[in-house]
Amino acid sequence: MSVANSLSVDDIGLKPSLEVLICAPRGFCAGVVRAIDAVERALTIYGPPVYVRHEIVHNKYVVESLRRKGAVFVDELDEIPDTQAPVIFSAHGVAKAVPVEAAQRRFFAIDATCPLVTKVHREAEIHHKRGRHVVLVGHAGHPEVVGTMGQLPAGAITLIETVEDVARIVQPEGKELAYVTQTTLSVDDTAGVVDALKLRFPDIVSPHKQDICYATTNRQEAVKRVAPLVDAMIVVGSPNSSNSQRLREVAERAGCPVSRLILRAEDIDWSVFGGIRRLGITAGASAPEILVEEIIDAFAARFSVSVEQVSTADESVFFPLPRELREEAAE
Repeated sequence: MSVANSLSVDDIGLKPSLEVLICAPRGFCAGVVRAIDAVERALTIYGPPVYVRHEIVHNKYVVESLRRKGAVFVDELDEIPDTQAPVIFSAHGVAKAVPVEAAQRRFFAIDATCPLVTKVHREAEIHHKRGRHVVLVGHAGHPEVVGTMGQLPAGAITLIETVEDVARIVQPEGKELAYVTQTTLSVDDTAGVVDALKLRFPDIVSPHKQDICYATTNRQEAVKRVAPLVDAMIVVGSPNSSNSQRLREVAERAGCPVSRLILRAEDIDWSVFGGIRRLGITAGASAPEILVEEIIDAFAARFSVSVEQVSTADESVFFPLPRELREEAAE
């Protein structure tokens, strides 16, 4: 039997064609890989349970997978019983009070904070030590912002979110201003806020290198390339993932008519995607590639799919595991 004869009528004539443009880079960044590996390595060395303060990364699929292996996720340390099991801090970073509390309770604490978030923490500390008042550009309530603000004493840092917030900043008398930013913001939105800061405070001290991380920047650039070319864009990621939400917004602003943040294939609203001919797909920095493949498979069940990858950057960044989990330490 020939290949043509073996195909069903659906395969031959009824499935509409769909061109899928996949953004690259997409998905896991080096900080996320390090954080997930830290939990898995701790489970391998010490066995379950391994306690994790907050979601290790903002992705429900990843969190549930680690939970099945024996990770126990808590919101605060007071939910953890007295234990010798590892207690891991998430990739988003924590306020200084958290490791102090962990030490007081004699926990075996392991800090899986992304090194690029730690960079922002150190910048804020240095500015404070030099007598500057720090302005943090970020989203209120996000764990990374909570952790960064918690590096300094109360009143030493001011959080702003928008250009409009710049007008409300009160500069303490006799103090220079400096600014830092959350690592997962929209590059374009942040540029607008920073421009407003510099316009109002020409002498404000900037980071030596921008705080928005390489992965956030690269993923947004790839979306900007693809979004104007497609009828719809899917960002694979969780609703509580800041970098994933920003990717959806970037696609929208770049001219894509339909932009949706979707965690799993089962969440696809087919009434929205039924009539499209070109689809863009990317994934937030905490979304695993298996979920991208799952969504492509779901479209392949309904469309005759061709896939092309659109690449805007190569990523080779690697962060080693926390010292406590490296092979020489574990031995």
